[in-house]
Amino acid sequence: MNAPVKTDNAELIVPEGVFAETVLSVTHYTDHLFRFRMTRPAGFRFRSGEFAMIGLMVEGKPIYRAYSIASPSWDEELEFFSIKVPNGPLTQHLQRIQPGDKVLMRKKPTGTLVLDALTPGKRLYMFSTGTGIAPFASLIRDPETYEKFEEVILTHTCRDVAELKYGFDLVDEIKNHEFLAELVGDKLKHYATVTREDYPFKGRITDLIENGKMFTDLGVPPLDPSIDRGMICGSTAMLKDTKELLEKAGLTEGANNKPAEFVIERAFVG
Repeated sequence: MNAPVKTDNAELIVPEGVFAETVLSVTHYTDHLFRFRMTRPAGFRFRSGEFAMIGLMVEGKPIYRAYSIASPSWDEELEFFSIKVPNGPLTQHLQRIQPGDKVLMRKKPTGTLVLDALTPGKRLYMFSTGTGIAPFASLIRDPETYEKFEEVILTHTCRDVAELKYGFDLVDEIKNHEFLAELVGDKLKHYATVTREDYPFKGRITDLIENGKMFTDLGVPPLDPSIDRGMICGSTAMLKDTKELLEKAGLTEGANNKPAEFVIERAFVG
């Protein structure tokens, strides 16, 4: 049975077993990227790094897509970072949401980009391209990440400099946060690169790993399976190429039921 939910402008029919949450804020970064925050349902639990199925009612039918939850598990609100696709079944509508609008969310989060899927180590790399930074936006704001690792390196590669702003905003928020600032200290390193425009750090992250420039720029040694751990989220090609480089360095792919040295989020492949 579907339950009607009253909104300011209409009655929204919410499918059974689905949350209908209220949009609190929307930030547009570029013509292609935006961030929004919405209410968090009472009793909704997730591990930092997991994704949820979120959606909208379009012409009387719910349309869902998998979205990494960009807020940490302790946050009282939920945050998402999205691409804008002009003819995308969901994003063409989602990009027009305003505060007060309702967003649907299925009740069961899941995913492999979680700390539990990694074996203990000293340095954690989070390799991301584009909106693939979203699960790491959650993890870099989670105290548990810094309890488990001595050093956290977030890499974010985009085509243009403007697309990097969300990542810089996240790092600034941590530096100015009431308890994260002291907890994180200098443990977090942010390595942002672009592929199209002139920028001090330019190139695909896979090239920068392969030619060693990333390690030189960061002042860290090459990948070492005894201490380094990795998480990867990005395009299909980036996942494949980064996975191969980590395996070449001796790291083994893990999963929720078999923790190892690195993990990939496969929900967004294809």
